Amino acid sequence: QVQLVESGGGLAQPGGSLRLSCAASGFTFSPSAMSWARQAPGKGREWVAGINSDGSATYYADSVEDRFTISRDNAKNTLYLQMNSLKPEDTALYYCAPLGPRKVPITTLANFVLWGQGTQVTVSS
Repeated sequence: QVQLVESGGGLAQPGGSLRLSCAASGFTFSPSAMSWARQAPGKGREWVAGINSDGSATYYADSVEDRFTISRDNAKNTLYLQMNSLKPEDTALYYCAPLGPRKVPITTLANFVLWGQGTQVTVSS
C-alpha cells in the first residue's frame, strides 16, 4: 500500500520552530524528487520546498527561504522540513508529495491527488 504519513505539526509561537516528518512506504522513495506544500484556510495549495533524489539540491519558495530547511534520509524513507522563525502566515496544513524538486506549478499542485493526510501547523501567540 502506498502511504505518505506526515507528522510533527502542532501549535507554535511566532518566532518558534517545528520539525515536520514525512514517512514514505509502498513506493520507490530514493529515486524520487520530493516536495513539501501547504494549504491555508481559504487559500489554494502553495509549493513550499523541494529536494532532489539524493538530497544534494534544495529549492524554496520566496516566502520561506532562509527560514525553512528541507532534507531527507533515504535509508529511512523519510523527508523532513525544519521550520524556524515561524510566522502566523505559516499557519496551514502541510503535506508531502513526490513532486519537484523545483517550484511546482499551481495547476500541478491543484490536480495532484494527495497520498497522505497532512499535518497541521498553527502559529499563534
